[in-house]
Amino acid sequence: MPIYMDRHDLDENIDAEHVARIHQEDLKFEHEFGCKGLTYWYDGPRKTAFCLINAPNKEALTAMHNKAHGAIPNSIIEVNPGLVESFLGRIVDPSHEDGMNELPIIDDPAFRIIMMIKVSHSKLTGLNDKTQKELLFDFHGLVIDQISHFKGRLVKDTTDSSLISFRSVSDAVECASLVYSEYKSLDYSPENHSLHIGISSGLPVTGGKGFFEETIVDAERLCNVVSGGVVMSSDVFEMSNNTFLNDKMKQNFFRSLKPSDEKFLSGLIDFMEKSWNKTNLKVDHFSDALGLSKSQLYRKVNFLTGKSLNIFLKSYRLKKAISMIETHKGNISEIAFDSGFNSAAYFSKCFVDTYGILPSEYAKTRI
Repeated sequence: MPIYMDRHDLDENIDAEHVARIHQEDLKFEHEFGCKGLTYWYDGPRKTAFCLINAPNKEALTAMHNKAHGAIPNSIIEVNPGLVESFLGRIVDPSHEDGMNELPIIDDPAFRIIMMIKVSHSKLTGLNDKTQKELLFDFHGLVIDQISHFKGRLVKDTTDSSLISFRSVSDAVECASLVYSEYKSLDYSPENHSLHIGISSGLPVTGGKGFFEETIVDAERLCNVVSGGVVMSSDVFEMSNNTFLNDKMKQNFFRSLKPSDEKFLSGLIDFMEKSWNKTNLKVDHFSDALGLSKSQLYRKVNFLTGKSLNIFLKSYRLKKAISMIETHKGNISEIAFDSGFNSAAYFSKCFVDTYGILPSEYAKTRI
């Protein structure tokens, strides 16, 4: 039976005790609808509550809430319980040591700070070099240690990237600071590797999207697209003002975006994801889609990414091409055109110029 998480946007007069009583009412009637209430999260400052419920379908869940107390969810999504535990730390009610006659009150927000850490390879030559692999492995171990030290929860992890959930903004910022500082002190070849960290914040259910989907996408875009060492969203910046603004070292590699920058970034990447593989894609198409003049567009793209629009588009296409090569989505000529390049020869030239190896040679290493 599937597990769902629903979101309730609360009135100002609803407090933690009120939500606890609602949860208890659900448990009284759940059997009538084939449901089982697992736990909930309450966030007083943001006036939200999230219920985790095992139910045959969304309709049964809604009917149970309606009969128990009449509080209909604002949104419902199906979730993976393992993912819920990775982000939020539990999937059942926490144990209570109070007397059995007392109402167990869970005053525990589901709001999280999400961090994406990624080591990118500017060159694809030497990826199997023993020394480089050992360096990456050692740095990965350092990242894991810092995540644990700052009470982060590791959600997804590879040697090259990590996705982490934090309760505390200060913990997330301090963790990012130490990870980035340690990386800069290691004996890495700067022309072959670079570290990027993106930090965003949000709630697990927003509209009809997936679990923490919007926050994860924001963190990934800050990490993968925006130039800078540690890039944080405007919300994270507001919450962490006193954490690093007086630290000169942190100011050197921390970068925050304004809401207007985030809006432009979102529009840019949304359009890019729809159009990147069109061979006739031109600057005018970007200008029309984003409602900006060419000069405004160039300035904003360069400000956020540190690249011209043409270079940014080419880089985006090459990264997609690498993914297609690694997953064997056709021969090199097919991948060249599927990536938006007008010719296989030009694609190969761009690939060599960027990554130091022919795409055909790189494909042989992926077999």
